[in-house]
Amino acid sequence: MMNFEACYHSSAVMLMEGAISERLKREYSITIDENVALASLVYNDYSKQAMINIYEEYISIAARYNLPFIATTPTRRANWERVNRSQFSERIIDDNVQFLNDIRKSANISMYIGGLMGCKGDAYKGTDVLSIHDAYEFHSWQASLFKATKVDFLFAGIMPALSESIGMAMAMEDTGLPYIISFMIRRDGRLIDGTTIHDAIREIDSATRRKPVCYMTNCVHPVVLMEALEFGPNKTDLVKERFRGIQANTSSLSPEELDQSVELKTSDKISLANDIMKLYDLLDLKIIGGCCGTDGSHIDETAKRISS
Repeated sequence: MMNFEACYHSSAVMLMEGAISERLKREYSITIDENVALASLVYNDYSKQAMINIYEEYISIAARYNLPFIATTPTRRANWERVNRSQFSERIIDDNVQFLNDIRKSANISMYIGGLMGCKGDAYKGTDVLSIHDAYEFHSWQASLFKATKVDFLFAGIMPALSESIGMAMAMEDTGLPYIISFMIRRDGRLIDGTTIHDAIREIDSATRRKPVCYMTNCVHPVVLMEALEFGPNKTDLVKERFRGIQANTSSLSPEELDQSVELKTSDKISLANDIMKLYDLLDLKIIGGCCGTDGSHIDETAKRISS
């Protein structure tokens, strides 16, 4: 199997996982740890099997349509601060990578494992945003632990602010691993902190020697992203060349509305796939997956459209 970066450049599309967290809550009534969230679930037989069921469903869809598959570790909240105040040790990073490695052994497809990292504060509200220096110091701990596991690449999920994204990127590039920065984006074409997509890409590319493989968004509806990309300052060659993926949310609500919602906001598989394909035509997407509200039916319908 070729390495992740080679597969990214040589493949028309790579399929990424759909929702994990909210499916565990909704379908399996699993309670999420207050400190490290999903990362602790590999230590409980019931929750571990539930995660296996969900990941394997997405893997089977990728196999059905002969698409390379990306899975990220459930470790977005397992940063050094949260791990240190939990009952778990730094070994939680290695154990989560090994969890996906074990699943990959029985997957008869090209499957790549990404080490998932996230911002320190609330990604939906943009609180507790770190400076570039502080973000580099804060995130280097988790990035270096992922490097030791020989994970295929690193993934910064739903990043709301430029300064912390730059520091995160610098910590990631130090590992020598390929990495992707994924933003939380509003329909006005900006990150939560007000930075345009174009400016965020330009600043991160300029601040790093080894640039991200690409940029993308997750937990954002494709219609919201299309509106964001139509914002004048984002209609640039840089954005078209470097912004290449989405893990689509099924709701077009704002980040604040989604964060405060007590019930699942979703749409049917046909309408979501239709919107993703419009985005695909606009952006020539490389990475397509799902986030909150999606399940196997959404991912299957989208994969079917892409493969045809």
